[in-house]
Amino acid sequence: MMNENNYEQNTASAPANPPRREGWERDVLEKLAFATLAEQRARRRWNMLFRFLTLAVIAFGLWMAFGMTNKEDEIVGPHTALIEIDGTIESGTPGAADAVIPALNRAYSDDSAVGIVLRINSPGGSPVQAGIINDEIYRLRKAFPKKPLYVVVDEICASGGYYIAAAADKIFVNKASIVGSIGVLMEGFGFTELMGKVGVERRLMTAGENKGFMDPFSPQSSKQNGYAQDMLNEVHQQFIDVVRQGRGKRLKETPETFSGLFWSGSKAVEIGLADGFGTVDSVARDELKAQDIVDYTQHEGLSERLLKKFGGAVGTAAMASLRSSVERPSLR
Repeated sequence: MMNENNYEQNTASAPANPPRREGWERDVLEKLAFATLAEQRARRRWNMLFRFLTLAVIAFGLWMAFGMTNKEDEIVGPHTALIEIDGTIESGTPGAADAVIPALNRAYSDDSAVGIVLRINSPGGSPVQAGIINDEIYRLRKAFPKKPLYVVVDEICASGGYYIAAAADKIFVNKASIVGSIGVLMEGFGFTELMGKVGVERRLMTAGENKGFMDPFSPQSSKQNGYAQDMLNEVHQQFIDVVRQGRGKRLKETPETFSGLFWSGSKAVEIGLADGFGTVDSVARDELKAQDIVDYTQHEGLSERLLKKFGGAVGTAAMASLRSSVERPSLR
């Protein structure tokens, strides 16, 4: 009984909640402060890591853009200079004169290059760009008569591609390559009858009776058709003259030679459009006697590729607008 009474008294006198230790607010604030500092340190470490990775990517891009891996620095002895034309031959492309001619000049002026192999894989393109490259090849061949230039055809060397190839000392193909298409075309659409059926009126004002020539929404007169055909015939004759000059007596000319037809590589050799079968390696080894190959092709840097991507949409819209009003002859 005595113990139970004492227990009841102690229980009754004990406070409902024990007193909190003094300074607990300070402990909580310190913990919060330390947690905040730790979070800030972690954030700073991640930011530093991301910045480092960004700088690494930029440095790598600049390294690639400025051609730090240029093969021209790897071989200093006698070698074969390789220049590639891959794709459509148009202004602003890797096959344009502005890209090909500097590579040709570097290859010809390098005393260690015993000869040049121009590898072509192109369906054609601009007669202007092809003509400029053709003229430059003849100039360089005259300036460096002891340094031959051979063309090696990859998948296709047609139209504007063959316009360039005709200037070479020799042309080598694969048996299944596509070669030829010596012709000129000008393409477009006409919607005048469709517009009449749906009740659409074309309102085009010009100063000059032929200013709307080749407008797809306006009728075309027989006079304009004749003018366009005369221009195509003129450019075609220029193409024919270039082929005859380049191939000379090797060309076995027939009525179909300049009709715009194309042939397999084996047939091209048979009719004199090509000289034989070969690859870049076989020509370097057997014709030039220089198995080491150095690529002189002017490749796009990172900066150019980025600019093209950013300006692609604007450029595409501008070119579409121009082409809708002006059609040009094309070697393809």
